[in-house]
Amino acid sequence: MFEPGSRYFDLKTGIYTTPDGRRIAYVRRRFLPREKDIQRLAEVSTTEGDRLDLLAARTLGDAEQFWRICDANDVMNPFDLVRPGALLKIPSPEIGG
Repeated sequence: MFEPGSRYFDLKTGIYTTPDGRRIAYVRRRFLPREKDIQRLAEVSTTEGDRLDLLAARTLGDAEQFWRICDANDVMNPFDLVRPGALLKIPSPEIGG
């Protein structure tokens, strides 16, 4: 259902049965990992014009892994992170991920 690099790739699916008997598949909720479980590579201070995808490309080697930076900073919405002067934790890239 989701690409291997997606933050949702490892989530299990569930089945909801409606009162009239229809079965609806859904993806279970994703919780942010605990900060202590994330190995940190570096901290980066953002500047005017920075974008999370560009930071991910520069630090993790893949722009689509921006969500790993969100996880490392305990944030679900990437737009909450990039503002000039913010100090962002950059996680270590996952091997094969």
